[in-house]
Amino acid sequence: MKQAIFYHIYPLGLLGTKRTNDLVSEPVNRFSELSSWFKYIKDLGCNALYLGPVFESTSHGYDTIDYYSVDRRLGDDTSLINFIKNAHEKGIKVVLDGVFNHVSRDFFAFKDLQKHGRNSKYIEWFVNVDFKKRSPLKDSFDYDTWSGYYQLVKLNLKNKKVRDYLLGAVAKWIETYKIDGLRLDTADVLDFDFMKELSFFCKSHNPNFWLMGEVVHGNYNRWITNAYLDSVTNYEYHTPIYESFNLDDFSKIAVILKRQFGPKGVYNNLSLYSFVDNHDVNRAASTLNKPEHLFPLYLLLFTLPGIPAIYYGSEWGFEGKKTAHSDDVLRPQVALNSIEKQAKHPKLFNAVERFISIRKNCEALANGIYATLLVRKKQVAFSRIFKGKTVIIIVNSSHKSVMVNIPLKNSSGEKFLDLLNSGYTVTSGKNGLSVEVPSCWGRILSH
Repeated sequence: MKQAIFYHIYPLGLLGTKRTNDLVSEPVNRFSELSSWFKYIKDLGCNALYLGPVFESTSHGYDTIDYYSVDRRLGDDTSLINFIKNAHEKGIKVVLDGVFNHVSRDFFAFKDLQKHGRNSKYIEWFVNVDFKKRSPLKDSFDYDTWSGYYQLVKLNLKNKKVRDYLLGAVAKWIETYKIDGLRLDTADVLDFDFMKELSFFCKSHNPNFWLMGEVVHGNYNRWITNAYLDSVTNYEYHTPIYESFNLDDFSKIAVILKRQFGPKGVYNNLSLYSFVDNHDVNRAASTLNKPEHLFPLYLLLFTLPGIPAIYYGSEWGFEGKKTAHSDDVLRPQVALNSIEKQAKHPKLFNAVERFISIRKNCEALANGIYATLLVRKKQVAFSRIFKGKTVIIIVNSSHKSVMVNIPLKNSSGEKFLDLLNSGYTVTSGKNGLSVEVPSCWGRILSH
C-alpha cells in the first residue's frame, strides 16, 4: 500500500440510496453500478479504492446495525463478493470502513438492553450504562456515545464477547469478501488493546492486510507500529495546506512538513494517508478562496510524502460545504456517464491525471527523502531524493509567473528536465537553479 494511490467513494451517497434504511426491503444490487467505475478509476491512475460503509446501518453507514450483513440499500453478500473480485481483476485493491467504536441504537444488543433493562445480558457490551439516569432519548438508562451523539452508542471494546463478535465479522470480510484492508473509523478514540488484537488477527489471516486509522489529533507514532496500524490520516497538515493559499503564506505548512518529514522528521519512516478533502470535511474547491489554486494544491498532494487519495468528484472540482446538521452535500449522488456535467472546474481533471502519472513513474516522489529548499509567501520548493536521484518540486500560488532561485550544493552544470511541462529544461549554475515558474502552477524538475 505504500505505492497506492487511492480513490475514495462514499457509496450510500454516490449511488443515491435512501437516507434511512427501512430494514425490510429486499436488497438492491447497486454494486453492479459501482463496478462501472473501475475502468474510470484505473484510467485516472488509481490502484486502490477506499469504500465507505457498506454494512447494514440505520442511515449514514457509521451507525452499524449488523456487521455480518451488507447494507440492503447497496446489495448482498454475492454482489459485494463479485464487486471486490471485479476490482482485483482490474488491479485495484479494496479497503473498507471498519466502524468499531460505536453502533446504531438498532444494533441487536442495544435493542435487548432497551427491552430488558437491568436484566439484559448485554449491559457490559456498552460503556458506562447507568440506570440512575435517563438518556436524552428517553431510555431508562444513560450510556456513553461518540462525541455526544446519542444515536451512536459506544461499544465496550474491553469486553471479550464484543471483541469476539467484531473479529468474527472481520474474519468474514477477509475470507468471504477478500478485502485488502480496513480504514478504522475514529481510531483516535479506539481502545489500543483492541487495535492490537485486531492487527494480530488480520495479519494472521493475511500478512499483507493493511490497517489505516482515522486520527484527527495526536502523535501518529502511537498508532503506527508493528503492533497496531500501518498508516493514519494526516490531518495535521490539512488546515495549514489550505492556509498556504488562502493567506498567501507557505511558511506554516513548510514548518509542519519539515517537522514531519525533514532530516529529523518525527514521521520520517511512516506512510501517512494524505488527502485534501473527504466525506467529513468541505470540498477542496469550497475551501480555497480562489479556484485557480486547486492546481497547485493537488500538485502538492501528489509530490509530498504520503499515500495520496482523491475523494470522488473532487478531481472535477466538485464543491460542497457541510452544514451544522448534515454532511449530505459532501456526499452527492453521481452518475459516471454524467460526471463531467457536474464538474465545477473541469480543467482540473487532466491536471490530476497528469500529477498521478508523474508520481507513479517517479520513484523519488513515492519513496524519496524530503527536504525544504526555499520558502516564500507565494512559493515553496522542496526536494525528494531516492537512490541518488533528486527531484525538485516548486509550487507557485501567485497569479503571476515568477523567477525562483533554488540554492544547490555542488551541482553546477547539471541539467534538469521538467516532468510536468514537457520541453522545459534548466541547467544549474554555481549558485544553483534559476527557474521560471508559471502562475498557479509548478515545476517537477528531475535530472
